[in-house]
Amino acid sequence: MDVVFDNVCFTYNRNIPIANEVLKEVSLKMAKNKINAIVGPTGSGKTTLVELINGLSLPTNGRVMVGDFIVDHNIDKHKINLLRYKVGLVFQFPEEQFFQTTVKQELAFGMQYFHHKIKINERISEVLKMVGLNDSFLDRNPFKLSGGEKRRIAIAAILMFDPEIIILDEPTVGLDNGGRKSLINLIRRLKYFYRKTVIVISHDVDMLYQIADFVHILNKGELIASGSKYEVFNDIELLLENNISIPKVAAFTRKVYDKKGLNLGKYYEINDLIKMVYKHVQ
Repeated sequence: MDVVFDNVCFTYNRNIPIANEVLKEVSLKMAKNKINAIVGPTGSGKTTLVELINGLSLPTNGRVMVGDFIVDHNIDKHKINLLRYKVGLVFQFPEEQFFQTTVKQELAFGMQYFHHKIKINERISEVLKMVGLNDSFLDRNPFKLSGGEKRRIAIAAILMFDPEIIILDEPTVGLDNGGRKSLINLIRRLKYFYRKTVIVISHDVDMLYQIADFVHILNKGELIASGSKYEVFNDIELLLENNISIPKVAAFTRKVYDKKGLNLGKYYEINDLIKMVYKHVQ
C-alpha cells in the first residue's frame, strides 16, 4: 500500500492552531514494499506523522491516503478500525504493547479480541518463525525477555493480523550490537520476503543508511526533504542544518572525496567500505 500525505496539517487544539501546530502542510509519498525512513530532531513531528497513518490521530486539514483509505477529520470509526488491520504500529518501548503474562497469550490476545476466524495456534507458530523465534518462547513471560526479544514479540503481535504496512518507532533503542544486527535483518526480511511496506522512525542514521530505500526529513513540523537515502544522507549540509547526525559511511566517503577527489561509490555498510578501501591500497 502506498501512503500519500496531501497538504496535511495537525494541531492539538483547533481553536488556537498556530500555537499548537505540529505538522504544517506536509505533502509526501511513501512507496509500497519499500523501507521508508523518517528522521528529524526531537519535536519535529515524526511520531504524529505516523499516528496519522493508522488513525491514532486525524489531520486538522488535508488528508492521508493509505491505499484505498482516506484519513481525514471526517473519517468514521468503522473505517479506522478496518485501517488498523492494514497498518501495524510497533512502539518504541515494546512492553507498552504487552498485556499478557505469556508470549502465547500475548500473540493470541488480539485475534480473540477481534474475533478473527483463523487457526490461532498455527498463526502464532508462523509469526514466531517470521521474526526468527520458535515455539520454545510460547510459555515465557514477554516482560522478562531481552530487549531484542521483546521487539521481536511486539512485531510478531502486529504480524498476527498480516498488515500491509508496519511502522517501527525507534526500533534499535536499547539494543546491544547483536540485537541490533538481528533486528536489521528482520526488517530486511519484512520487505524482501514478506513484501511489507516498512516505515521506520529513528535517530539511528547508521542503521537507516543500511536498510532504507527512501528518507524523509521533518523539522519543526515541516517536510524539509524527501528522496533516496543516497540523495538525502549524502547532503551533509542539509543534515547539519537540520541537526541530524551524519551516517559514518556517508561522512567517510565525503571526506575521501573532498581530500583526495576519489569517488568511492555507493556503499551502505562500513565493513564493505573498508574492504573496498583495503583493496585499493594493496
